[in-house]
Amino acid sequence: MSGISVFGGTGFIGSEFCVVTKKEVHKIERSERCPQSAESVYFISTTDNYNVFENLHLDIDVNLSILMDVLKHLKPNESTFNFISSWFVYGDTPLPATEESPCDPKGFYSITKRAAEQLIISYCKTFNINYRILRLCNVYGAGDNSASKKKNALQYLIERFKNDEEINLYHAGEFYRDYMHVHDVSRAIELIIDKGELNQIYNIGSGDKVLFKDLIELIVQETASKSPISAIEPPQFHQIIQVKNFYFKTDKLKALGFKQTMDLQEGIKKLCQ
Repeated sequence: MSGISVFGGTGFIGSEFCVVTKKEVHKIERSERCPQSAESVYFISTTDNYNVFENLHLDIDVNLSILMDVLKHLKPNESTFNFISSWFVYGDTPLPATEESPCDPKGFYSITKRAAEQLIISYCKTFNINYRILRLCNVYGAGDNSASKKKNALQYLIERFKNDEEINLYHAGEFYRDYMHVHDVSRAIELIIDKGELNQIYNIGSGDKVLFKDLIELIVQETASKSPISAIEPPQFHQIIQVKNFYFKTDKLKALGFKQTMDLQEGIKKLCQ
């Protein structure tokens, strides 16, 4: 069957991809494991490193066990599997991170995402299945209903600024990240599926290092917030599992002709409205 099978098509990024793609979409129900087309894109995942405190098995069950159930339904010599990964797999690595940079993830989410990548590569080589691994930067944009201080902290803080609530900033905001709007991320995923080389890893990001403090200043200006802001040191667990600074090198994505359509400052201003 033609088109593309989308696993996890109801989440923040997966749902936007289903809108952006020009392909016929086959949304696979969460309980199902069998793709309905030769090409698949896989968004199913946990979202942060904090599950270790409540459920030791959750990241393994979701990020690895469900994935294995899907992989075994892929058809040798026919299937192409596009796996949506995360910048978290790099851990503490030299910056800017390239696709060849060493990976040393710390938290359960990060470790299982990296393990998933390696399992996919091994399985696909064993059974002659094509794959691509797409590592996403920090993604922002309207529609992320699960934003929290654990996941998508930027949008979580925007809502707190809007409500004039107290703001606690790790490292006083003196750290770097790489942000891209969910619409552009979805466009990049579509482009890589259409034109990217098979059996390769691609970084998806702006390639720019953005000082978090600068974004906070823009948010305060746009929301006219009266929120009191305090600089605090991250808790011990955060220091164990999270790197302070991160941004990508995205030459492989740009070589495909990718250009962003949403400026970060304009995107932040829209979220502040």
